[in-house]
Amino acid sequence: MTNVLTALAWPYANGPRHIGHVAGFGVPADVFSRYMRMRGHDVLMVSGTDEHGTPILVQADAEGISAQEAASKYNRVIVEDLHALGLSYDLFTRTTTGNHYAVVQKLFGALWDNGYITQKVTEGAISPSTGRTLPDRYIEGTCPHCEYDSARGDQCDNCGRQLDPTDLIDPRSKINGETPKFIETEHLFLDLSAFADVLNSWLDTRDGWRPNVVRFTKNLLEDLQPRAISRDLDWGVPVPLPEWADRSDKRLYVWFDAVIGYLSASIEWARRSGDPDAWRKWWNNPESLAYYFMGKDNIVFHSEIWPAMLLGANGKGAHGGTASEELGELELPTEVVSSEFLTMEGKKFSSSRSIVIYVRDFLERYSADALRYFICVAGPENQDTDFTWTEFLRRNNDELVASWGNLVNRSVAMAAKNFGEIPQPGELEQIDRELLDTTAAAFERIGDLIASNRIKAAIGEAMRTVATANKYLADTTPWKLKDDKERMGTVLHTVLQAVSDLKTLLSPFLPHSSQVVYEMLGGEGTFAPMPRIEEVTDLDEGGAVGNDGRYSILTGDYSDVPAWESVPITVGTPLRKPTPLFTKLDPSIVDEELERLA
Repeated sequence: MTNVLTALAWPYANGPRHIGHVAGFGVPADVFSRYMRMRGHDVLMVSGTDEHGTPILVQADAEGISAQEAASKYNRVIVEDLHALGLSYDLFTRTTTGNHYAVVQKLFGALWDNGYITQKVTEGAISPSTGRTLPDRYIEGTCPHCEYDSARGDQCDNCGRQLDPTDLIDPRSKINGETPKFIETEHLFLDLSAFADVLNSWLDTRDGWRPNVVRFTKNLLEDLQPRAISRDLDWGVPVPLPEWADRSDKRLYVWFDAVIGYLSASIEWARRSGDPDAWRKWWNNPESLAYYFMGKDNIVFHSEIWPAMLLGANGKGAHGGTASEELGELELPTEVVSSEFLTMEGKKFSSSRSIVIYVRDFLERYSADALRYFICVAGPENQDTDFTWTEFLRRNNDELVASWGNLVNRSVAMAAKNFGEIPQPGELEQIDRELLDTTAAAFERIGDLIASNRIKAAIGEAMRTVATANKYLADTTPWKLKDDKERMGTVLHTVLQAVSDLKTLLSPFLPHSSQVVYEMLGGEGTFAPMPRIEEVTDLDEGGAVGNDGRYSILTGDYSDVPAWESVPITVGTPLRKPTPLFTKLDPSIVDEELERLA
């Protein structure tokens, strides 16, 4: 058994999340985690809502509420949406907890003590109309290196160079289009340049990473510069230095505190589990594995900056140092799993331009597994992918309904009608053995693909196995064997065994419907564990969750999961009358959905 950390990007709590977000970080990570649990590994899947920084303040102003109220409002919305989608978090929390503040400040202290944080006067961008700090990502302009006209104030997505807002030609605010005002201000900087050599050596040891992640990160290492980790804000984690302690206008920059959330969420989970040191099995254990899931716009934070912070806290950069006694030596990512972008009807998702499909709206009209299936089979794993309602309709009707759903309903219905239970098989013929060999062998092939985060190939292999089982039914025609009950029983037993194998093979991708198939086959209890929402109280003072320290988390008990293997079905088990596994959608939904976007 291996300890496996699954770390998902932290969604911003400045509004509901759209399906492009969960396509990048949510569903792929959940498929991976469910599979790893079924293989017997000890998985810790953590994340939460990212609640600091200017985006929260901007949204709060727009709604006429406080930043705290805005963060709490959208934390709850996002928790409910991820719960409905079936994402099996061990803990989905938030960055405004007292526990998170304390862990962030401890890691800051380790970096400070080892000499990787410096103070200097620099130029900071503010909005002339509000006087509020403009984050780097809220400033756009022309890149001075490649002349790309939509470069951000922290990096250029065209050439990959790191930037400062003052580097941009003709900078403008993404919030209101005005030209930022630059003023002198004192800030803290993480000395990223001190990690160029050790990061390069570490990247050389990474096997199996997606080429875009390694290539992008290697390019960035050529021009590493100290990066600001504080901002002129009153909303965020306080700076834990004596001379800054009483300053309400200085906070740690949101990108710095958010990535530490993976560690703080693990510690919060451990504290809530009753074993406060349980997190160390994943973070202080060289044999543990850690997989980070996000969209490609977050690669730099997970393949460069977060590893640099961990190395600095461990005393492994150019300035040397020692690991924190309290935190210990912290393990770096095993793999950074980055997805590309999901577009919609040929356009980039944009809430402001109503080019968006929110998770909540989608799940009010369609099933969670229908969305999960589309993301797995047609999502942006290695290249940008376009979501169209026409393609969603086709995938749902021609693949989920007509292939997998049809196989389940036909086989269970025939067996229930003719036997009422899982029938006793007679002597197997070659065609029967071939199908059973196919489904049994699929576990290794599909498992290896999931383990290497090739989700699209994995579900494609599973659906080809479904097609093989459908062909078996067509070739053996059990509905014509009423005068040969023994042969009919053999065929139906064989196909029900295949269905049982397939519901296990598909359960990481389609947990809701796999649970239904399990029950159709006479199973009792839980087959595919689901997360639950809990109301909890903040473990520590000093945070900013509000509501008397009460907030919602996602958690769950995933200790009792099926094994990733073919399990023989039991003769005589009563079968339940099948109901349609998936809903066949009317073609009219395409025009209806496009009309909503008009």
